[in-house]
Amino acid sequence: MQACRLERTTRCKGRTTVKIQYVISSLPRKRADAASLLGHWRGHWSIENRLHWVRDISFGEDKCQVKKGHGPQNPAAFRNAATSLLRLAGCKEIAVARRDFCYRPRKLFQFLGIMKL
Repeated sequence: MQACRLERTTRCKGRTTVKIQYVISSLPRKRADAASLLGHWRGHWSIENRLHWVRDISFGEDKCQVKKGHGPQNPAAFRNAATSLLRLAGCKEIAVARRDFCYRPRKLFQFLGIMKL
């Protein structure tokens, strides 16, 4: 078991911010040195940034009022499917594509193969 500390210094609009995070890992030191632990940590945050951030910012998941039973799982499944379809189609900006489809439903139907030109 190991404990790690990650210190990040960021600058935004001329302001410097230092953030410190700690983690406890069950990996022994023989199997995970500092560099590999950092890789695992970055891998975790890449998932957070790539999926959860998109679900919350682009699809407003945290604002969803559905809270009972299996209700929250259904819209989450649609959000995941939409994100996956857009990424498989090579879309880099999920929010831009979502807005474009909202304003042009025919384009969405063509994308989904429901309607042809």
